[in-house]
Amino acid sequence: MAFDTTLIRQQFPLLHQRIDEHPIVYLDSAATAQMPQAVLDAMEKFETSSRSNVHRGMHQLADQATEQYEAARQTVQGFLHAAHAHEIVFTKNATEAVNLVARSWGPANIAEGNLIILPLFEHHSNIVPWQQLAGYAGCAIAWLGIDQEGNIDMEQYRALLGLGAARLVAVSGQSNVLGTQPPLKEMIELAHEADVPVLVDASQLVSHQIVDVQELDCDFLVLSGHKLYGPTGIGALYAKQDILKQMQPFLGGGSMIHDVDQEGFTPAEIPQRFEAGTPPITQAIGLAAAIQWLGEYAWEDLQKHESHLLTTAHNALSTIDGLQILGPQDPTTRSGCISFTIEGVHPHDLTDLLGQRGFCLRAGHHCCQPLHDFFEIPATTRLSVGVFNTEEEITTCADQIKEIAHSLIH
Repeated sequence: MAFDTTLIRQQFPLLHQRIDEHPIVYLDSAATAQMPQAVLDAMEKFETSSRSNVHRGMHQLADQATEQYEAARQTVQGFLHAAHAHEIVFTKNATEAVNLVARSWGPANIAEGNLIILPLFEHHSNIVPWQQLAGYAGCAIAWLGIDQEGNIDMEQYRALLGLGAARLVAVSGQSNVLGTQPPLKEMIELAHEADVPVLVDASQLVSHQIVDVQELDCDFLVLSGHKLYGPTGIGALYAKQDILKQMQPFLGGGSMIHDVDQEGFTPAEIPQRFEAGTPPITQAIGLAAAIQWLGEYAWEDLQKHESHLLTTAHNALSTIDGLQILGPQDPTTRSGCISFTIEGVHPHDLTDLLGQRGFCLRAGHHCCQPLHDFFEIPATTRLSVGVFNTEEEITTCADQIKEIAHSLIH
């Protein structure tokens, strides 16, 4: 389908609303992207025509629900280019997916004296579960340094792997603050040479470029639906089938068992053993619809559009006195977002006033406190783009930032 921003925008109902008579300019897709009508329709259709539980009924509605739920799994499999549908585990978000690995795979594979390698730009979701594991397993976190543009210190990375104590590398495919993308393929190859598995947090990455887990050869990968133009309450864990088969269930209850007696239980096969209770059926169907909708457009067109928006934003923001952009100073080397500070202006004040005028940005540490500590700042303002944003929205927002910043300083 031709990439026409005007036609794309017409598919997002929320963008047609107003905030205090101001048009909504939504520049917060790195936190949660909006949903197109196709996703809303898919979820409504299921709820009004096929609503039932999965994997347990003996009636037509249950069969329909199960078929659609498992079809959604296959859609995620195809999206990630995974070898098998059973390598996809549905979770409620990427955070739960990381915790599943930490709680189910971690204790059997990481022990006292071992290292977990984490880059400084990681989101808290890919930090705290490993800190919790370190607390009870006795392992340590090895922090991987970056430079001022967010590039990983590969020399240090090789040295850490060379110690022989590393048991996991957990790395974001794209920073949710800097917009940088680390050299995943190279990092995974180096880790595997040291017999170290790699988990990729692809929450930011999957909505901006093709991800092929077989080509990357990552051992684990996590994503969240709500950053992929899908609903909240749904995410996915990809893991190689041999690894999943070795993992014990994290949550116990219905649906995740093969059988139960008074002495104990036998878990179900993968992936059901990791999907205890009633799963997020409607949300999984919505995620599949979002993937299918996004697949109607060429990735080259999407990337060209978003790169133009970020270049426009970078150039416009660079003209504002006292404004400093974090990370890459070449906008063509970043993806998804730009974060910045303005001397004498608190990010929260700026972003609150922008919000009152209909501009939806985000302020804070963006769940990346170690990264902000590295830059010796408490918070930033983040502008993030999606397929529905326009050049006019970017330039108008930059004008508003300049005007508000001037009023706050003077």
